[in-house]
Amino acid sequence: MGTNYKGSKAEINALNTYIKLIRAAQSITARLNSRITKEGLTESQFSILEALFHIGPLCQRDLAGKLLQSGGNITMVIDNLEKQGLVKRERGEKDRRFFTVHLTQKGKSSIENLFPKHLAAITEEISILTEKEQHEFQRMCKLIGLQKQESGIEKNKEKI
Repeated sequence: MGTNYKGSKAEINALNTYIKLIRAAQSITARLNSRITKEGLTESQFSILEALFHIGPLCQRDLAGKLLQSGGNITMVIDNLEKQGLVKRERGEKDRRFFTVHLTQKGKSSIENLFPKHLAAITEEISILTEKEQHEFQRMCKLIGLQKQESGIEKNKEKI
């Protein structure tokens, strides 16, 4: 389903592209997250465990940056993971306000069990595209994602 907006051809095309991108992302995320929630984790909790598993211990600020989340949200998610015994915080020796988040053995075992299943589900979801299409889609998403703020929105403000 596309837009009902009656604008220029360029506007309608842009809106339809955006709608399809967002709907596809929401659709695949919903399917993947249903598997994660069955394991008793939220999407944010899984993302933190996965980041710590693949990157290693990180400070909360770096985790927030990697996951594109606010510091306050990360704190709450880490609190809940700590209550479940999946992560632990270690206070910095030089700066006592600085915390590094580590996987516990229970957290490591949990993500070692979950990640291969999650990866298989992602692989299955994306397999609808050929390898060439996947590379082209990656290129296009990167192009959109790296677009500077001085895009059409800022240019249009100058015209007003």
